[in-house]
Amino acid sequence: MSSWTALVVYTLGIAGLFFLDRDSSIRPSKALWLPVIWLCIVGSRPVSIWLGVNSIDQLDRQLLDGSPTDRLVFLILLAVGILVLIHRSQRTSVLPRASWPILLYFFYCLVSIIWSDFPDIALKRWSKGLGDLVIVLIVVTDADPLAALKRLLSRVGFVLVPASILVIKYFGDLGHAYDPFIGTQMNIGVATDKNMLGVTTFVLSLGALWRVLTLIRDSHQPNRSRHLLAQSTLLLFGLALLVMAHSATSVACFTLGAGLMLATIGLSVSKFPPALVHTLVLGILVTGGLTIALGSEASVVHALGRETNLTGRSAIWEAVIPMAPNPLLGAGFESFWLGSRLNAMWHAFPVFRPNEAHNGYIEVYLNLGWVGVVLIGLVLVNGYRRSTTVIRHDSTLGALMLAYVISAGFYSITEAGFRMLDPIWIFLLLATAASTYFSSHAPGEPPEPIELTARMPAVLSADDTSFLDMKWEEN
Repeated sequence: MSSWTALVVYTLGIAGLFFLDRDSSIRPSKALWLPVIWLCIVGSRPVSIWLGVNSIDQLDRQLLDGSPTDRLVFLILLAVGILVLIHRSQRTSVLPRASWPILLYFFYCLVSIIWSDFPDIALKRWSKGLGDLVIVLIVVTDADPLAALKRLLSRVGFVLVPASILVIKYFGDLGHAYDPFIGTQMNIGVATDKNMLGVTTFVLSLGALWRVLTLIRDSHQPNRSRHLLAQSTLLLFGLALLVMAHSATSVACFTLGAGLMLATIGLSVSKFPPALVHTLVLGILVTGGLTIALGSEASVVHALGRETNLTGRSAIWEAVIPMAPNPLLGAGFESFWLGSRLNAMWHAFPVFRPNEAHNGYIEVYLNLGWVGVVLIGLVLVNGYRRSTTVIRHDSTLGALMLAYVISAGFYSITEAGFRMLDPIWIFLLLATAASTYFSSHAPGEPPEPIELTARMPAVLSADDTSFLDMKWEEN
């Protein structure tokens, strides 16, 4: 099959997945397209690359200077997203009280710009990072958050996963790159590198697995067969793409998240034993700790297809930790990998030219110090606590939230998973914020009524507060 024939076939296939998964019984806000667009950009390549303004080879320069095109796109999405949340202010105001660790972390990141050597760059990056939180809140404050979550996972998955397989198999110039260490060809799909492809695929595949398990358990759902066909196809494509990506960390995290989901969904909602979930997670932590303490980590690393030095990561960790300008406060938000420090690391690793620590906790330490590490710990603990509470209402949904939180914590051991515009960071925020809502509302329960009569026209319904969904009477 020629490449252009494959393009037509895959395009029709993607349209077919959307058609199979259609559901007229749920009507998420049109504002949901903002998170969909944001995640499609974050999970693939910057808009400037797709438009041909820049190339992947110029990403190192963009790290320093940024791209005006990409900056404009993110600014527009951020501005529109903020307007949506303003029109949903009464719904949005409920979340901060329960998600205070996230807000405290973002506030500290903003304050840290004060001691950054590059405050202008740090402020621009913080603004983009704020966009991650805004798009998460758009999902959670939808009139039907559960339906919005399902649509978000499906829309992004139906686009990015098949598109990545298409370019890998039929458009090699787009779908392949070369490993800077050993020069072998690697599959990158629509992403910028294999690690980004891996993390995007594993978070979307966990969502597809959740949908499949939900459909299997709910035999009374309308049009169950075609929804199951669409989601099963997405899951199979995701598993195949994980193999193509050859990202050991993402494969391990998907296995971990899937294992937690499968172990948790069988729990009875009416007789929920919290100790069982805590025991499962504690067992994973203890196993990992004993593996390291007994010196068996090399065998595990080799089993995952990694070198004992984690493909050069340990050398990077040894080099960057002593370079932290302030152990307590760090270099300032997203400011460590700039200026003389970046030049020193590129001189020490001329082939790899790292721009991150490849460890989320070390990355936070470098930029935000021990204070930042403690705050990230609070975010993880709060997300874990909230997600286990959701299991009391719906074990399958709670299992998905728990899988995202735990896999984010493990993913960040070998990758910088707590950085802005990273899929695993966005889904950690989403799991925590969604768990905050679902821990106090049964899934599918509509939000509390919002009084709008004093500020909005009477034709605006109470369950549709987004300015994108306003319907005005014709005179």
